[in-house]
Amino acid sequence: MNLLIMQELSGIFSVAILIMSVVVHEVAHGFVAYRFGDRTALFAGRLTLNPLRHLDLFGSVLIPLFMVLSGVPFLIGWAKPVPYNPANFKNIRKGTFMVSIAGIVTNLIIAIAFGLAVRLSIFFGLANEAFITILSIIVFINLGLALFNAIPIPPLDGSKVLFSILGKRFSHIEIFLEKYSTVLIVVFIFLIWNTNFLSVIIQSLFTVITGMKLF
Repeated sequence: MNLLIMQELSGIFSVAILIMSVVVHEVAHGFVAYRFGDRTALFAGRLTLNPLRHLDLFGSVLIPLFMVLSGVPFLIGWAKPVPYNPANFKNIRKGTFMVSIAGIVTNLIIAIAFGLAVRLSIFFGLANEAFITILSIIVFINLGLALFNAIPIPPLDGSKVLFSILGKRFSHIEIFLEKYSTVLIVVFIFLIWNTNFLSVIIQSLFTVITGMKLF
C-alpha cells in the first residue's frame, strides 16, 4: 500500500473517529440531564449512539473533511446539541453545570483510557504500528474536542460551565459573550487555524497520557 493511500485512509478514519466522538459527547450531555431529572433528550430520541440522530452535516462532516484535505494538524467538529430543560432539575445550577461539563469530561476519559491502552500495548509489546496509530488518533481527536469545547464562548460547553459558576450576579458577562459569540468564535477559529498553540497543547497532553511524541 503506497503512502498516498495510507494518508487518505488515515484521514477518512480520523473523520469517522471524530463523528463517533462528538456523538458520544452529545449523548453524555443527555444522559447526565436524564440523571438529574430531565427527560427532554430521551423523548427527542437523542439518548442513542446512532450517529444519524446526532450528526450536523456542516459541523460533523464537511468541516472535518475540509480540515483533513487542507492538511490542518488537528480536527474540530460538532454534532447537533442535545436538548435539555434546566427547569426540570431539582438543583438548576448544579444540574446545568454537570450537564455542561459532561461532554468535555467524557472526551477526556476516552482520551485517557485509550492513552493508557497505548502505554500498556507498547509496554507488553502486544501491538503493531497500525494498532498504535489507531489508538493514537482516538486520543488526539478526543483531546482536541475536550479543549475546543472548554473554550468559554457560546455555544461551546465552556460558556455554559462558566455561566453556571458565575450565576446571576455576573449576567452582564453572559449577555456580552452571547451578543458577540459569532464574532468571538470566528476570531478564535482564525487564531487556531493560523497558529499552532492549540496543537502544541494537544501534543503536550498526548505525550503525558501516552508517553509518546506525536510528531
